[in-house]
Amino acid sequence: MKEIKGLFGKRIKELRKNLGLSQEKLAEKAEISSRYLSRVEMGQHFPSIDTLVKLANALNVELKDFFEFAHETPNARELKETLDGLLKEADEDKLRLLVKVVRAVVR
Repeated sequence: MKEIKGLFGKRIKELRKNLGLSQEKLAEKAEISSRYLSRVEMGQHFPSIDTLVKLANALNVELKDFFEFAHETPNARELKETLDGLLKEADEDKLRLLVKVVRAVVR
């Protein structure tokens, strides 16, 4: 989970910088504290769904855009490690769904 928090934080920072916003300005637009936003960007905290929605609105993105950080993982080994970590957290139903998705993508 720590790795996901770090990637998520980097993605928020990337989206913020793409808009030319400071942490203070984004925090103000999202109605959260700049200190909390800093901790999110550093991967120390993961926001609640309510805060995710506020950040998405402030950044003018969809929620799914926050999780498009595969480009941050530079090589196949790290991608496999990320997948391995996610698989360890998944329950049986999610694993079944993931197998179907992976089969569809690979084929």
